[in-house]
Amino acid sequence: MEVTILMPCLNEEETIKNCILKAMHSIDKHGLDAEILVGDNGSSDNSAEIAQSLGARVIQVQEKGYGCALRAGISQAKGKYIIMGDADDSYDFGDIYSFISRLREGYDLVMGNRFKGGIEKGAMPFLHKYLGNPVLSYIGRLFFKIPIGDFHCGLRGMNKEAMTNAGLCTTGMEFASEMVVKSALNKLKITEVPIKLYKDGRSKAPHIRTWSDGWRHLRFLLLYSPKWLFLYPGLFMILLGIMVTALLFNGPVTIKNITFDVHTMLYFSLLSVVGFQLVAFYFQSKVFAIKESLLNNEVWLQRFEKYFSLEKGIVVGGLILICGIAFTVYCFSIWGSADFGDLDPKRVLRLAIPSVSSLLLGIQLIFNSFFISLLMLKTTNQKNIFIKKTEEARFKEASIY
Repeated sequence: MEVTILMPCLNEEETIKNCILKAMHSIDKHGLDAEILVGDNGSSDNSAEIAQSLGARVIQVQEKGYGCALRAGISQAKGKYIIMGDADDSYDFGDIYSFISRLREGYDLVMGNRFKGGIEKGAMPFLHKYLGNPVLSYIGRLFFKIPIGDFHCGLRGMNKEAMTNAGLCTTGMEFASEMVVKSALNKLKITEVPIKLYKDGRSKAPHIRTWSDGWRHLRFLLLYSPKWLFLYPGLFMILLGIMVTALLFNGPVTIKNITFDVHTMLYFSLLSVVGFQLVAFYFQSKVFAIKESLLNNEVWLQRFEKYFSLEKGIVVGGLILICGIAFTVYCFSIWGSADFGDLDPKRVLRLAIPSVSSLLLGIQLIFNSFFISLLMLKTTNQKNIFIKKTEEARFKEASIY
């Protein structure tokens, strides 16, 4: 079978019939070898019965969630290609042939673009049309370099084998973003076609929740892009913190009657420490994600292993720690020269702040190096176990023959 038309469904008795009839018309019109599959996600109305009466194959998906219904449908689809679309009659299943054509050309994921095809009046809420979809789609393009204008379109086509191997795992509405992001991370061929969005045929409120589902999408994009979540903010904090701390080291700075002194120096020094920890989180999360197969980037890991080692981390961290100790000893010498009495707070703080920051950074670097090495050691052990098992399997196979 070439095509499966997949419809996730939850209480869509008002619209499921129109969706199936339009899909059947498209199948007949283009002579497709196809099936219609409905992933029923616990409907309490007659959606499943209506779909079965029209000849659609219905599977019951017990685990709740948009992503759960689609993942179950993808796994049980009989077609080489899958066209998925919402069962609320907001998409015209009679227009699916453009998706199939692109899939036949060799694309693995074909996205619909509602902004290019047109949005019927009242079909998309104001916040979704002018804020949610454009902003989240822009973030997705920025983070992952994906040339897709509509990340959340509910009508899309995919190669079943490629999508099954992509490792999709989310359960909710963020599944729409995960499909696009993981397709890009797995180097799949992605394109888009313009489609029109119609006002859905339901008399009840839609399933999507503007703010909570929007956050789930944004959260997913951030978690799968440690560069933008940890590395870039961390580097910015480190550079800004060091620059301002260095600027105030020799004395206060006045700009337009506003004087910045040791208090400002303290906060920006703290900013550099926090920034360093964010950068460390980036490397930790990257190693962990590759180790757990959340990201497929062995080349990055090999390059990182080439330049990083526990010993290098200890040496660099130790040098920074020694600088902090030296500053601290100097501060004590100043205090000692005053017979350990009262000192000018601003003078001492101007030295104490960078010394404390250096102590913190040195300690952080040393112990973060140990932690990253632990993650990498586990990765190496897993590789060795895999190699050993592979060699044992080859040995058994050779002994049989």
